Amino acid sequence: MATTLKDILDRLTVEGELYEKLPDRRVRCFACGHRCLIPEGRDGICKVRFNREGILQVPHGYVATSLQIDPVEKKPFFHALPGSTALSFGMLGCDYHCGYCQNWITSQSLRDDEAGAGPARVSPEAIVQAALDHRAPIVTSTYNEPLITSEWAVTVFRLAKQRGLKTAYVSNGNATPEVLDYLRPWVDLYKVDLKGFDDRHYRKLGGTLRTVLDTIGLLVQKGFWVEVVTLVVPGWNDADEELTGIARFLAGVSQDLPWHVTAFHPDYKMTDRHRTPAESLLRAAEIGQAEGLHFVYAGNLPGQMGSFEHTHCPRCRSLLIERFGFRVRANRITREGACPQCAARIPGVWS
Repeated sequence: MATTLKDILDRLTVEGELYEKLPDRRVRCFACGHRCLIPEGRDGICKVRFNREGILQVPHGYVATSLQIDPVEKKPFFHALPGSTALSFGMLGCDYHCGYCQNWITSQSLRDDEAGAGPARVSPEAIVQAALDHRAPIVTSTYNEPLITSEWAVTVFRLAKQRGLKTAYVSNGNATPEVLDYLRPWVDLYKVDLKGFDDRHYRKLGGTLRTVLDTIGLLVQKGFWVEVVTLVVPGWNDADEELTGIARFLAGVSQDLPWHVTAFHPDYKMTDRHRTPAESLLRAAEIGQAEGLHFVYAGNLPGQMGSFEHTHCPRCRSLLIERFGFRVRANRITREGACPQCAARIPGVWS
């Protein structure tokens, strides 16, 4: 019998930490908002966390495809070490099944035979050393959903923080209080992909809106640096009412939460609609400002977003960080994280 990807991944595991043992060799997983109750011999919804003889096995010791060096603005984080680079790594699997996934080659590898990505064994030391060799001050778990591989991320991040690096999650936000408490000592930056404000749509993707909204509130409360991204998909989540709902919710959590509205392009199973026009992103960004958010960014269309590519002081409107796409042209924020014009504190991670 041929060895399958699932067979290979099942060997690249260790016992998890985010679970409890239950009677009859069942386990309850806390890594994501599904809180899967997993009988012996079965997988969780993510397909990479599974119950072997009453013990939850979780991914360990590999990355999917290869390590990448990206501008931190590509994650996107606009208020975290602007102009620096992040070493990005990911694993396989996801707890969602978004039809427009931009990283489906890795995230849907166990659901879709056409995905084709596989694991490459690597040590935590090698990942951290690669970041140091490339002078990347941030190590990021991304590409698939990092929540479902949190034990591996923490193994890497413990070492990264010992070496003076910052750490980041690029996540769908389908978290639990337990996993956020587990991550808090080891994760500095957390990007949440808020996919809309319609629970019916969220359920089609494999989650619930309430869980993600609760996650955003908890992340801010627990002291992570948080930025939120909404991919604006024509005919899916681009109605003014929905965008207003997102912006109003975020402003209610904190007016200092950066909100990025980014352009969709047809991908994976959602190729039946056109790319997001610049006008839609500008409209979304204007809605965010009208609802009181201090930092609203429109991305993925360099040179077409006007002032929404840049960071301005919310008090005096001075231009603080000037960008073109993922490139920082100028950064005038002081080392103390303040506006040089009026001395207003600018929230973020600046040094």
